[in-house]
Amino acid sequence: MIGYILVLLIVLAAVSYFFGRKRAVRAVEGREYLLHSRPNYHGAFVAAWVGIPSVLLVLVWILFQGSVIDNLLLWSLPPGTTDGLSVGQTSLLLSEIKSVAAGNLFSEPSLVVQEAAERYQRWEAIAQWAMVGVAFSVALLGLAIASRRISPDFRARHGAERILSGLMIACSLIAILTTLGIVLSLLIEALRFFDRVNPFEFFFGLNWEPQIPIREGQVTAGGAFGAIPVFAGTLLIALIAMAVATPIGLYSAIYLTEYAHPKVRAVIKPVLELLAGIPTVVYGFFAVLTVAPAMRQFGEMIGVPIAPNSALAAGAVMGIMIIPFISSLSDDAIAAVPRAMRDGSYAMGATKGETITKVLLPAALPGIMGGVLLAVSRAIGETMIVVMAAGIIATLTATRLSPVTTVTVQIVTLLIGDTEFDNPKTLAAFALGLVLFLVTLGLNILALHIVRKYREQYE
Repeated sequence: MIGYILVLLIVLAAVSYFFGRKRAVRAVEGREYLLHSRPNYHGAFVAAWVGIPSVLLVLVWILFQGSVIDNLLLWSLPPGTTDGLSVGQTSLLLSEIKSVAAGNLFSEPSLVVQEAAERYQRWEAIAQWAMVGVAFSVALLGLAIASRRISPDFRARHGAERILSGLMIACSLIAILTTLGIVLSLLIEALRFFDRVNPFEFFFGLNWEPQIPIREGQVTAGGAFGAIPVFAGTLLIALIAMAVATPIGLYSAIYLTEYAHPKVRAVIKPVLELLAGIPTVVYGFFAVLTVAPAMRQFGEMIGVPIAPNSALAAGAVMGIMIIPFISSLSDDAIAAVPRAMRDGSYAMGATKGETITKVLLPAALPGIMGGVLLAVSRAIGETMIVVMAAGIIATLTATRLSPVTTVTVQIVTLLIGDTEFDNPKTLAAFALGLVLFLVTLGLNILALHIVRKYREQYE
């Protein structure tokens, strides 16, 4: 229903645009040159007043409706129903009520739950229809206010541009606040982890076994949080992936821009970029069912034992996946080099190969570095291929033929299941995430330094 409401509000805003435009033309009896702003700006101003407040109201309503109804539902329960229940048990009670309200009955619910489910259905319907009424009332109010302001002297262009500027500022603030929220959440939870685990053990320990008891009576290992094997596995697989993707991607870009016929380029470039659109789980199946068995059989032929799950298989398939990130951006960067630089190199007697290596590649280095950085970030953050092809066991090894794991895989593993964020096992995921964030930030800073250095040289 919410989707229909948003669509109807957008349609109403579009209709309001034409209404405002026609009203502006009528205000001067068809003589548009008497208007301060063009009719399109009047229409945009009316549409903004109709669409923006109503859509924002619906979004805010959706954000708070669930929590408000849940609190009302808990307050409406008979006295003593929630006494002694923990937060998790209260959540389970609410989930049971909502399941009964949706018709999902796994057993005979109690009378209290049935009555609460009926109230939940009634209140949710009231809330939705109230949202419809309020949203469309706000839209019609905005239409009335904006329509009354339309006149030949009204500066509609200024008003529309102010609204657009406000929207862009709001979007920028949302992006900034989201980034700050992510960083703060990682930092706070990571500090909680380091209160329970020695940072020296985490950053320099050689044993990663985070299986500690999280429930009373559970039998597990004592727990070890030395993250060196996890970091080493991440670095090893990323290096293998970049060793595969960088030369293939860069040479593909050089061939497509400098050697390939336009008809050949028109076919090969889209085919290469299709690799970026294949789901990672498909790459994982390809690594498990095709690449890993082929590598194991080849190892048996030459007498080299290769594990079924190996860093080499995961890294090689990941390298194939990230080829488009390097080839596409490098292709665009090389093609953007001014033709005058090529002609000047040829005029000095340089060959095509010398022109490529000494003129085009250095001039296009900022764009190439951007593609390589994007590929490195993609390789470090990949999870599915590593889970399926390299395993989840943290092994400290320098060989590419053994199973390893990565930071992202361990984050997923630590947060699987019904866990609470009050023990080192689950909090370790935030510490790993913080390290991953800092590494990515460092790569960005390094790439910006390289780009700035070469831009100063060639601009």
